[in-house]
Amino acid sequence: MSMNKDLDRVRAAAQELHGAISDAAAKRSGAVKSDLEAVGQKAKAVTESVKASVGVQNEATKKHLKEAVTDLEAVQKHAAEAVKNSGPAFQASIRQTLADARASVQKVSEAVAANRSAESTKTRK
Repeated sequence: MSMNKDLDRVRAAAQELHGAISDAAAKRSGAVKSDLEAVGQKAKAVTESVKASVGVQNEATKKHLKEAVTDLEAVQKHAAEAVKNSGPAFQASIRQTLADARASVQKVSEAVAANRSAESTKTRK
């Protein structure tokens, strides 16, 4: 049961990260840049949480979590680029950061589903 709760916490953190990026993207560029610095740190923390939970999962769940890590690392990269950029490059970095965060939430959700499916298969046997 602890694995399910860990995955649920990771998913909630990834969703919160996506929300923070969405909120930052809605602001003017000066305010966004300071928010993006915080987003980069939060993305790093979520990435570490995902990495920590990979080892104890079944293979299908691991696959989705590893994909989520790749997306979260891209969030960190694009958030850092956005802080340095301006104009159209800034907007492109914001859009890519948001897309990466959305993808990471999707992958973590898929991992939760794979884990629940594996757990329900075990209990039926």
